This record gives sequence, C-alpha cells and structure tokens, in this order.
Amino acid sequence: MALERVKIIKANNEEPDEMEKQVSQALLDLEVNSDLKASLRELHITAVKEVDCPGNKKAIVIFVPVPQLKAFQKIQARLVRELEKKFSGKHVVFIAQRRILPKPTRKANKLKQKRPRSRTLTAVHNAILDDLVYPAEIVGKRIRIRLDGTRLFKVHLDKTQQTNLEHKTDTFASVYKKLTGKEVNFEFPEPYL
Repeated sequence: MALERVKIIKANNEEPDEMEKQVSQALLDLEVNSDLKASLRELHITAVKEVDCPGNKKAIVIFVPVPQLKAFQKIQARLVRELEKKFSGKHVVFIAQRRILPKPTRKANKLKQKRPRSRTLTAVHNAILDDLVYPAEIVGKRIRIRLDGTRLFKVHLDKTQQTNLEHKTDTFASVYKKLTGKEVNFEFPEPYL
C-alpha cells in the first residue's frame, strides 16, 4: 500500500482512488523492471481520470506536475506504449496539471498581483491541447462557428505524425471535450508552401 503512494502525490494529502493506485503501481513496476528506471525515479503524478471514448473505449488521462512535464515528454512514447500494454485496450494521455485563475474583477483586484497570462482560461485550454497531441505538433487552428452559434475547433496536426496518431484522434477529441467542454476536430492537411 505504501509503495504505490510513492508515485502519486495528490494535493491536500487526499487518498488516491482505485484507478490512481493502479496507474501508480504500473509506473512503479516500470521503474523497477525496465530500462526507464533513471528517467522515472524523480517523476510522480498528481491525478488520474478515466474518460469514455466513442466505440465503447476508455482513455486514461494522467495528470503530471507542470515542472515535470518536459521530463515526462522525453520518455512519453515508450511510457505510453508500456502503459497501454498494461491497461489493454485503453489509450493513455499525459497532461500537465494547470490552474486557471478567475478573471480579476474590480473589487478583487485591489492589492493583488496581476494574473499571469499562463493562468488564463484560453492559455490553459491551448496548453492542454498541446499536451494532448504530443509528440505531434499543431501546425494550424481554425474555428468554425455554426449557424446556431456553436463553435467547432479544427486543429491541423503535423502530417509526419499521421500514422502514429490517426487512430487516437477520436480519443483526443473526447478527452478535450471532457476537460474543457469544447468540441475539437483533428485533421492532417497536406503541407502547403
């Protein structure tokens, strides 16, 4: 019991739930048994969420601390492959645990620091999108506003990563919808000069 707590550090010392314990244990096993030991030793996660995807699939969203995101991304391809083997049939996604600060009002603004741009809703939602599609890069975005006023975000991804990510785009869309409430559509357009 105490061992699996090593890999998950929750805010306010909350007790991890069943899914978080499983992922934490899987990361611990990988650290002990694989050649990722050196890379995984310093890393931990903050939360795990399970998201329903189209086609009766589930995705596991693993939240990591923002300062450790770069380290996770260095080993992300192998880590995702190993974790997807362990949790068969589920896609695994790593996202940094970011905070959105409320928009400063006239009353609350006295004596407080200015809100950093990275804590705004838009910045956090864009950063979540970047984390979601890693290792692919976003090469363009379009917003389609339908006649009834709803918005559809079209995200253009790097064509070179199409073979690796094409089967996961539905998962990305449903995870993004669950986290932000925004509809998003992923495309791999031909690069034009």
